[in-house]
Formats: sequence, C-alpha cells, structure tokens
Amino acid sequence: MSGGQSADGRETQRDRVRNELRAAVVSGDLIPGAVYSAPSLAARFGVSSTPVREAMLDLVKEGLAVAQPNKGFRITEVSDQDLDQITAVRLLIEPPAVRAVVPLVPAADLPLLRTLAEHIVVAARAGDLVGYVEADRIFHLTLLGYTGNQHLVNVVAGLRARTRLLGLAPLLADGSLVESAMEHHQLTDFVEYGDAVGAELMMHRHIGHVRGLWAAR
Repeated sequence: MSGGQSADGRETQRDRVRNELRAAVVSGDLIPGAVYSAPSLAARFGVSSTPVREAMLDLVKEGLAVAQPNKGFRITEVSDQDLDQITAVRLLIEPPAVRAVVPLVPAADLPLLRTLAEHIVVAARAGDLVGYVEADRIFHLTLLGYTGNQHLVNVVAGLRARTRLLGLAPLLADGSLVESAMEHHQLTDFVEYGDAVGAELMMHRHIGHVRGLWAAR
C-alpha cells in the first residue's frame, strides 16, 4: 500500500482503490478505449463512488484514463510501438538495477521478499489478474527500493503503469500463469545466493515476457 494514512483512513482507501484500478488497467481487466462510470467501478470493486472518482482522477494525471464529462472515464489505449519503447527503456534500467541491489539486500529481509513473491503465485492460482498485477508491482518496486534511489523507483513505477499485459488472461486460461509467477521465487533465489549476474539475466528474461508471453505474442 502506498501513501500515508489520514486520521479517518480515507487516504489509505484512496491509495488501495487507485492501486487496484491501475492494476485492472494494466491487466486489461478494464478494456482499453472503454468508458466506465464511477458508480459502475464502485460496484465492481466493492467501494463507494467517491474514492473511485478520486482514484480515477489520479489515473487521469498518470495518463491511464481520460475524463469524459457526464459519462465517466475512458481507459487510455497504448500502441504496440509505445509498448515496445516502454519495454526497451525498462530493459535498460531494471536488470542492471537488480544486479546492483543483490549485495544490498539484508539476509533478514529475504523472508519478506519470499512472502511478496508468494503473493504473486497465490493470485495466479486464484485466477485473480488484478491481484497478480498489484502483487507483481509491489514485489518489483520493493526489490528496486534497495538501490536507495527513489527517483529510479518512481520512473520504473511510471513505466510499469503504462504497460499493458493483455496476454495474462490467455495464460490464466491455459494454466501457465502460475509458471510465470514462480519466476519471482527464482529471482529471489538469485538474491539469496548472492548471484548478481544471474539476477540480472533473470530480470532481463522476465521483462522480455512483457512483449512476449504477457502480451499474447
């Protein structure tokens, strides 16, 4: 969960709803080009319309949606060219960053990374695509956080938000999403063994799925 918590808990709920809505956009659960009203999204996510409207306005600022007066919010469409370029930038940033953090992760923090990795597997087994994308986001940003470079983490978070993983549903249907989820445990293995080069190569392969398996290519 990101962000702080206000006295009445409202900011925390807004953060939670925003993260779930963002994950729904990335996974394709919210269809690119479709228009959704705040009440319909509120019913879908089991909350009131107010935090949904506030969260969607946050996503508008992030470029993930466009406000449609008197209608709701249209989910932004992203071209294949844009997705290829986003992935290319991620490949330049994330694998070497992961290589750099391997010696920086304290042994005492390995159980946390294991738990976060397992959350991704659990979501995959449950068929929860929104939960899968959000758990994946938390795992990777937590790992990158060991760089101590918040600017890098923010850049990667922004790039991930603009990614579309429309191939996750077919992977779920054929039962191979769990296999992809298990890669997070494999990455954690490299961190635990202190294998920085292996972690970098694993991360490079992992991001490659963004325009391969996870894009239904």
